[in-house]
Amino acid sequence: MSFLEMENVSVTLGDTAVLEKISMRVEEGEFVSILGPSGAGKSTLFRLLTGGLPLQGGRISFGGEPLAARKNGFAFMPQRDALMPWRRIIDNLTLGLEVQGTRRREARAKVMPLLADFGLEGFADHYPAQLSGGMRQRAALLRTVVLGRPMQLLDEPFGALDALTRIQMQRWFEARWQKARWTSLLVTHDIREAVALSDRIYVLSPRPARVIAEFAVPIPRPRLVEAPGAQAHAIESELLETLLQQTREHP
Repeated sequence: MSFLEMENVSVTLGDTAVLEKISMRVEEGEFVSILGPSGAGKSTLFRLLTGGLPLQGGRISFGGEPLAARKNGFAFMPQRDALMPWRRIIDNLTLGLEVQGTRRREARAKVMPLLADFGLEGFADHYPAQLSGGMRQRAALLRTVVLGRPMQLLDEPFGALDALTRIQMQRWFEARWQKARWTSLLVTHDIREAVALSDRIYVLSPRPARVIAEFAVPIPRPRLVEAPGAQAHAIESELLETLLQQTREHP
């Protein structure tokens, strides 16, 4: 059984069918992306996983158990960094640990050794407004992974950044991921980002979302986001054609 497994998951909100018999899996230590048009229901999947929505149909298992039986399985990173502007960076980074019951001193002792690896050494006492967009996103990612959850849920974490900063963050993130091998599920609209970061990619149809394709990305790492090779170009082209075909069929 896969680390995370969804089988025939369906969701209807009001009179709107959002997800229709979604089946996908994520293996431990794997990076998987979900790619699809706006409004397809990608973020609805994350709401299901994090308990924001009840499961209406189908089955979700996590770590070999029904999802409802697992607590604190996921760490969630949204598109915006969601740092509290009135708290220093160190206090933002330890907030999740403190909410879980970790004493402040222990939380800081856990976070401080990680600052250098996340490019934040020397900025612990700064406020979010004093940091660049890329630095704030690195802080948000550190706040996410320091929780030590078995799996990371990443909801377009670089989507709000300018193009250059986004590329820099994608390259930085891939380097960190190669070291840590976090089990990760990424929601994105960015085809190149999905190919650069993923082991596998699921493509969703327009709403109600169905899985219409699954792509493996057998490209050696590290991968250059800004200058992909021929193999990456071929996968990107096939992904784009898959998405465009859906647009033509569902204008």
